[in-house]
Amino acid sequence: MDQFLLSLIVGIFVGGVAGYLGTLMVSKRMALVGDALGHVALPGMGLALMLGLDISIGAFVFLLLGIGLIWFFEKKTSLPMEAVVGVVFVSSLALGFIIIPQIELVESLVGDISKISLAMTGITVLLSILVFIVLKKIYPKIVLANVSEEMAKVEGINVSRLNFIYLLLIAIVIAIGIKVTGSLLVGALLIVPAVASRNFSRNLKQYIYGSIIIGVLSCVIGILVSHLTDISAGPLIILVSGFFFLISLIKKK
Repeated sequence: MDQFLLSLIVGIFVGGVAGYLGTLMVSKRMALVGDALGHVALPGMGLALMLGLDISIGAFVFLLLGIGLIWFFEKKTSLPMEAVVGVVFVSSLALGFIIIPQIELVESLVGDISKISLAMTGITVLLSILVFIVLKKIYPKIVLANVSEEMAKVEGINVSRLNFIYLLLIAIVIAIGIKVTGSLLVGALLIVPAVASRNFSRNLKQYIYGSIIIGVLSCVIGILVSHLTDISAGPLIILVSGFFFLISLIKKK
């Protein structure tokens, strides 16, 4: 299959599911967590490169380790999630810079979707669909827990388990999103479409669908421009989503 078509398929699915997940992250005031977790993946990406594996595999393994630590420390201490993420983030970032070969560093930071394989495209599509289904099922519960954890517990919701599933979904999306924008920019792939959509929207339904559409359009336009100019797709995708955000500010005024 044509490499350009594979890139577009991955961009559509990753952009859509990232936009959907991003609406929750913005609502939960976790905008910076996605960016931090993107850097948590760096050591895993470095090990994957050393072993000749796909970087998404290594990223996902380290993200699992990272969210496990975050979930555990948040549960065992009184520290807020942002503080725990910060500790794991800086430690992983430092380790990543030591492990990743210098020649591969730029690609790891900004991504290179033009090299994605057919097998990885299939895995990305399946994981995106899985995340979408699970997220749709737990979305109302997370919204309720965000409003009041006590009320969620009264409704029989296991908030701790729910937070772990939520973090796991973030890890999956970041792992597959790294191929699109790299670890440095993957947080923006989650957050910018959601923030732009929030300015456009009048209700939750518009907010969710708007974020999905902006995420997809940002990836498609960025990949198309990259194909025509030979500029890396990752930064272009984020610039396009940033442009949508600027438009949303104008409309809001």
